Amino acid sequence: MNTSIEKLLNDQVKFEASASMQYLAMASWADANGYNGVADFFYLQSEEERIHMIKLVKFINERSAKVVIPQLDKPKSDFESLNQLFETFLEQEVFVTQKINHIIFECLQQKEYNVHNFMQWYVTEQLEEEAVAKTLLDKLTIIGDNKSGHYLFDRDINMIASANQNEE
Repeated sequence: MNTSIEKLLNDQVKFEASASMQYLAMASWADANGYNGVADFFYLQSEEERIHMIKLVKFINERSAKVVIPQLDKPKSDFESLNQLFETFLEQEVFVTQKINHIIFECLQQKEYNVHNFMQWYVTEQLEEEAVAKTLLDKLTIIGDNKSGHYLFDRDINMIASANQNEE
């Protein structure tokens, strides 16, 4: 494997691990603020990102490259509102998509077609993740500051989390 592609994949390991920790912090905030449905959603998101990280680690090892397990920065753990929580979710997913697209671009430039093939799964995954984040943020924007709406959102997000879990 090309060393620059190996570095990009190791960087992606860090991005996936960071996303997992960020979503864990978000789940904890939601739990502490009485949003059990939102907490469950983000606990699942955290686990999903951890699985994405492990998938990359295994791929790098299978290609006889060197995995670098990263040190992580402390994730943001204090949020003003559900809207801010889901804005952070969308921003995180957009960031990860940009990084994956960069890997794809470099793979094509350097003719690393095996890595390119492997990364296609991540491209599809990110399309879905961004769509979910945008949809949920749109719903919260419609709800505004309505406490009853927040209650229903918290209750109903479990259906979204369950549907996403069943697809995997």
